Amino acid sequence: MKILVTGGAGYIGSFVTRMLQDEGHDVVILDNLAYGHRAAVTAPVEVVDLGDRSAVERVFEVHRPDAVMHLAAWIDVNESVNDPAKYFVNNTGYTAMLLEVMARQEVSVFVFSSTAAVYGTPDAIPISESAPTRPESPYGLSKLLTEMSLPAHSNAYGTRWIALRYFNAAGAALDGTTGEDHEPATHLITNVIKGALGQKPFTLFGDDYPDTPDGTCLRDYIHVLDIAAAHVVALEHLSGGGKSGVFNVGTGRGLTNLEVVNAVKRISGTDLPVTIGPRRAGDPSRLVADAGLLRRTMGWEPRYSDLDTIVESSWRWQKSHPQGYGE
Repeated sequence: MKILVTGGAGYIGSFVTRMLQDEGHDVVILDNLAYGHRAAVTAPVEVVDLGDRSAVERVFEVHRPDAVMHLAAWIDVNESVNDPAKYFVNNTGYTAMLLEVMARQEVSVFVFSSTAAVYGTPDAIPISESAPTRPESPYGLSKLLTEMSLPAHSNAYGTRWIALRYFNAAGAALDGTTGEDHEPATHLITNVIKGALGQKPFTLFGDDYPDTPDGTCLRDYIHVLDIAAAHVVALEHLSGGGKSGVFNVGTGRGLTNLEVVNAVKRISGTDLPVTIGPRRAGDPSRLVADAGLLRRTMGWEPRYSDLDTIVESSWRWQKSHPQGYGE
């Protein structure tokens, strides 16, 4: 199949792109390269901003994709609290425009990069897809609004869709050749390793959460390779006539921020100094997935998401690429 991957030169998008190519698909990337990197991918890149409708339409007319995987988005929770308009325009508004272009071009298969941030503070963990959605940040709400619109697109235009609610994306290629290069870095493990390498001071935000084992946030860390595999099985599911729907992508295991910090210390052999900062706005204390629906429906299983594999692959990438892709 010919697959258009928006944000395909970014962190998760580049792994999705590579895995699609490994599966024999023809991939073209739409990315404005604000955070993406040409060096992360071998697929052709159309350097286009998602808000440029005429340019987006041209990409569809030239490449004639059979399906769209939509990963392009702003993702910084804290920034979304301070600048919500940026997130609603880009994450919600431009996605609506993309879906309209898809309908006009008669492209009906859509895999959407969503987030566990749609849940907010859950009533119980692990969190199933039927749990209430009460996002606590404009980022989470910007994704939920798109999710809520997808059944209407299905009814009106025949769009067949899957929304993948990632929990905490982490890790790098096992051989250390590709990984996360995003400034400013927003993911915990990346920032801890930068601290261990002496690249920047590390601050742990919040150690006074009353409902976690050590007072730091509890999260479900999922290796980026396992996230990419979820995209591939989602595409196969829709292509085979499977039903549209929402699916969690996680392991079902929670790790505290402090456990992650200690794992980085152990694997890197460093005793990095840790500054304790205040809680960040929009950060729920506990987010752990019930990913049973994805397992049962599509046969997906996380293969690389144990903590040591995540940290070792991330450490290998950042230690060997202190300047990222160096573009």
